[in-house]
Amino acid sequence: MTPARFNSHLAQTLSQMFAGKPPLAIGVAVSGGGDSIALLRGLVAWARARRGVVFAASVDHGLRPEAAAEAAFVAELCAELGVAHNILKWEQGPSGGNLQEAARNARYELLTAWAHDHEITDVALGHTRDDQAETVLMRLARGSGVDGLSGMASKRKRDGVTWLRPLLSLDRADLRSCLEAMDQPWVEDPSNEDLRFDRIKARKILDLTAPLGLDVATLARTASHMADAREALESATFSLARQTLEDRSGDLVLDRIAFLRAPFELQTRLLAHAIGWVGSTSYRPRFRALSTVLDHLIEGRTQTLQGCLLSATKIEFRVAREYNAVGDTCVPVETGLWDTRWRIEGPDATALPEGGEIRALGLHGLQQLAPEMRGDLPRSSRVALPAVWCGEQLVAAPLPDLAEGEWHLIRTSGEKHMLSLIMSH
Repeated sequence: MTPARFNSHLAQTLSQMFAGKPPLAIGVAVSGGGDSIALLRGLVAWARARRGVVFAASVDHGLRPEAAAEAAFVAELCAELGVAHNILKWEQGPSGGNLQEAARNARYELLTAWAHDHEITDVALGHTRDDQAETVLMRLARGSGVDGLSGMASKRKRDGVTWLRPLLSLDRADLRSCLEAMDQPWVEDPSNEDLRFDRIKARKILDLTAPLGLDVATLARTASHMADAREALESATFSLARQTLEDRSGDLVLDRIAFLRAPFELQTRLLAHAIGWVGSTSYRPRFRALSTVLDHLIEGRTQTLQGCLLSATKIEFRVAREYNAVGDTCVPVETGLWDTRWRIEGPDATALPEGGEIRALGLHGLQQLAPEMRGDLPRSSRVALPAVWCGEQLVAAPLPDLAEGEWHLIRTSGEKHMLSLIMSH
């Protein structure tokens, strides 16, 4: 692939991603490998053509002695290109378990913090069609369903950052031929030959299965087909939510009869979305745990999962915040925001004796409330709502959307927001 053709392809892809309205600044994660170096060079050409700005970051996990030199190589290249560059170091390091997963999570957290610090809303990643195929093969080995086999999304918003993968339609070899044509060196990571890692095993397996037709192109097409299927299922899940779901002061309640009439796939999807919204997490529960919880709910057994309390009656299923998940959460009153879904507003916090803080109401706080201030929520839900405290003295425990009184508990997101999450997943 020639540099001109690559730049044209990248510009067209980004135009589609941004619907013709690209941001002034864009971030890019650059490891020093061929994929990310090609992406960096392409983004610089794209940004200059429209007078935009590129910011680059490299993550040094400290796992290999060569890592610091690789980050320095990227820094030198960025200086030549006039691109602001930061090296993000993983200070904590691995603490056991799955090393690749820990490193991946650390990389995401460091890049997210870097993007926020630099007020960058969009960050590009250098994943290629080869990476997509390897991901699908690994998930196939784990028995993943439609969502897993849809592979990596080309565009996904998470934690206030939109993550872009504009190279998913290009092969690794295409990018390297482009770099060779530019006489641009890159770094070869020795771990790319380490068979201890599942991704490298998948890469080697694809070399063996290619003659059978199970190659990069085929698995990438499978991911595309599964992504289409996933979109259709999410649309059906959205319709089911509109029919069965009700927001009751932050608890999500499902009409039991209408919910159980739906196909099992839609039931688990909607339940997963409800748990994610109430529990303030972007991670979907594992399918086995989710299906087990649903089975127990049908039997009338109360369950907990990902910081949520799930209960059932003869007419409804309820997903509420679990008190144990927020019992230790404490923020200054000045902050106001608590547990991502709630914000408390009231008088000047400096007027409170000995300062003040926002904590869960808990049973101790519930006992201090007059009966009329407990609302219609179940006790298990009420105790998990935020309240204003001064030490052990309860100052205020406003109910959601209560207009009376000095203190107000305001939802930062509601049912409409939860439904929009389904369609943007």
